[in-house]
Amino acid sequence: MAQTLERLNHRIQTMGSIRGIVSTMKTMSAINALPYEQAAQAIEAYHKTVLTGFHAFVRCHGPLPVATDPGSRAIVIAFGSDHGLCGNYNEIIAEEALRVMQTLAHTRVLCIGAQMEDALIGQGITPEMTLLPPATADGLGRLSGRLITVLDTLHSADATAGVTVTLVHMQRGAHGQQHPITTRLLPLDPKMTGQLAQTPWDSRSLPQFRMPAPQLLAALIRNHLFARLFRSAAEAMVTENAARLARMQQAEQSIDDQLDALTAEMRSARQDEITTELLDVIIGFEALKARDKRKQTPDF
Repeated sequence: MAQTLERLNHRIQTMGSIRGIVSTMKTMSAINALPYEQAAQAIEAYHKTVLTGFHAFVRCHGPLPVATDPGSRAIVIAFGSDHGLCGNYNEIIAEEALRVMQTLAHTRVLCIGAQMEDALIGQGITPEMTLLPPATADGLGRLSGRLITVLDTLHSADATAGVTVTLVHMQRGAHGQQHPITTRLLPLDPKMTGQLAQTPWDSRSLPQFRMPAPQLLAALIRNHLFARLFRSAAEAMVTENAARLARMQQAEQSIDDQLDALTAEMRSARQDEITTELLDVIIGFEALKARDKRKQTPDF
């Protein structure tokens, strides 16, 4: 019985230590998500400024031409996680990336995250390149700049062929749900440029430019791509931490249930031990009492 109590006590201490680790990870996931959420909101304000620049450009130079050829080469950028403990987060994104690849030809995949790379390989997809996700919100800009550099390099390798760039990442939904989303990055969305061309200029000051139109358009497109990549990376990090937070909450609840069961078992075993010791005392007392009674009885 002593061994049983010792074993139960050891299991309770172990589960308590695990619960402390899970609680710490849950707190870290909740804390880490906030800077990425703030970064996503900040880049949206920056993107509005870029769209204002597009609006001024089409106001002076007319609407942008619509790309009739979607491109003979396709690039899919999959934003995943570099760490585990977030359920099937990466597997869902890998399945969505596979679905997108089946609709495109000559597809090359850029992967964000080591866990994402494993999930893509599990779907039979070999990434062209794997980049590490940012460790903090400050790294979102570096990752976005790196992706733009990689896209420029891939495009420069065959500048005669058109290219289609698609982003795949998780997005938050209603009631804490998450779902994969696919966004086309290039060519530019004709609805966006067409809507800007049809929207009247609501300022009394007419836009003026000092840069040549080709250079200005290239700068606007580059900043647009940067903002979209930044926003997707930030959203991916927010949803990753949210997924990990949900898993840690489930793990914490499961550990609490096991601790309750172990505590109840510990109390039952301790009560059984106390009962056994009391019975031993009573049996010994009765035996001594019977012996004393036999000694007091005279023999005839």
